[in-house]
Amino acid sequence: MTIDTDQALDAFYRDVDAVGLAPLWTVTGELLTPVPRPKAVPWLWSANTYRPLAERAIDLIPVERGGERRVLSLRNPGLGGQPYAAGTLWGAVQCLGKRETAPAHRHTPGAIRFVLEGEGVFTTVNGDACDMHPGDLVLTPGWAWHDHSSTSDASMLWFDGLDLPMIQALDGIFFEPHPENSQPIEGAHNRSVAAYGTAEGRFADDQVTEALDQTASPLLVYRWTDTAAELDRRAAARPDAATVAVEYANPRSGASVLPTLACGMRRLVAGRSTTPYRRSGNQIFVVHRGTGHSVIDGQRFDWQHGDMFVVPSWSAVEHRAEETADLFTLGDAPVLRALGIYREQTLDAPQDVTSTFVPQ
Repeated sequence: MTIDTDQALDAFYRDVDAVGLAPLWTVTGELLTPVPRPKAVPWLWSANTYRPLAERAIDLIPVERGGERRVLSLRNPGLGGQPYAAGTLWGAVQCLGKRETAPAHRHTPGAIRFVLEGEGVFTTVNGDACDMHPGDLVLTPGWAWHDHSSTSDASMLWFDGLDLPMIQALDGIFFEPHPENSQPIEGAHNRSVAAYGTAEGRFADDQVTEALDQTASPLLVYRWTDTAAELDRRAAARPDAATVAVEYANPRSGASVLPTLACGMRRLVAGRSTTPYRRSGNQIFVVHRGTGHSVIDGQRFDWQHGDMFVVPSWSAVEHRAEETADLFTLGDAPVLRALGIYREQTLDAPQDVTSTFVPQ
């Protein structure tokens, strides 16, 4: 290539850049990668760290000063300071103090609540007051009015999971405060539980395979007692299995509980290791009970009750419980399945552990 050609090429690239164009041939390798390259990294947030901070937040930050919700979001260090656990998932710890109310509002991102500890709190969703207990899953579908109220003299902590980063990437965020601080409650508490709480089909296998359902589950609360009984039944049917799992399902359609979010519970048997696997799409794990560790892309993460960790898309992961453990899972698989881009892979051998994660 001659000097004249080099100069002409440099001038060409400057002219292309000046008018807002980009030559694909210079960035193809960055855009079309052989496998997903999520910016989020495997990470763990320790309950020993966030619990005291949550209690300090309750003492220092009134709900009004906290912008209607007293929330500590899970910030993945791979995402450049954004308050997201993964590229498509928001995860957080929400703290409600004694006799407090978090005001009513609604937004297009869908949300779930998984209760960590505490009693005496209910979330009202479109007029249905849903009582919350440890291990319960509570849904607040996109654009549903919701507020949180405490009748207790103790605080409550729960995990918040939202599809907020996904909806933001689609430029689809809408938000609206309710005209009243608390929305009116219609009828008795737990109306959706009375109607659908024993319905067939509210638990599916490890992963729902139906296409995207545009409607949210009419059952707004999945009780821990029912989930535990279902896991017990499955474990009894497979006594040699290292793990059994369920996905919470829409009892009307059999699809995931929300159009964009899949929620599940995985039981790990003490002393047994799961087969390592990869899945496209991001997942957040919340340890409901038990102790153990997971290996994610060769790094060991030790966990116990209340800890939360993230497995980014296509990261290799395997689990082992020291004592029988139940792990709540939140993922974005419904969207990937609906778009026809979901993949999974089972690995032939356990991963070599190259390092151990130390919580900050």
